Amino acid sequence: MSGTLGELEQLVLLALARLGEHAYGVSVREELARRARRELSLGTIYTTLGRLEAKRLIASHLGDPTPERGGRRKKFYRLLPAGHRALLASLHAIERMAAGLHPLLERS
Repeated sequence: MSGTLGELEQLVLLALARLGEHAYGVSVREELARRARRELSLGTIYTTLGRLEAKRLIASHLGDPTPERGGRRKKFYRLLPAGHRALLASLHAIERMAAGLHPLLERS
């Protein structure tokens, strides 16, 4: 695993954690749009998923072919233990940095 996570990597890992076994490119994109209010292209999502997989933070597998997809298979993604640890470490660092700043930031 490499060092720190970027913001988009954090958001994608959070989406994977929320979606569980239903996480694939389109569902990740929809989750980010709904919760983070980030409208991202599928290319951006797949590039980020590929980067996280290369860092060995997530893993993918192909699902069964489905008639509604013309017999094509979905590629599903899941957090690996290293991804879970990296996400927790990143979120804890943000929490420590933000501690006590909420009143100050809300005035701005």
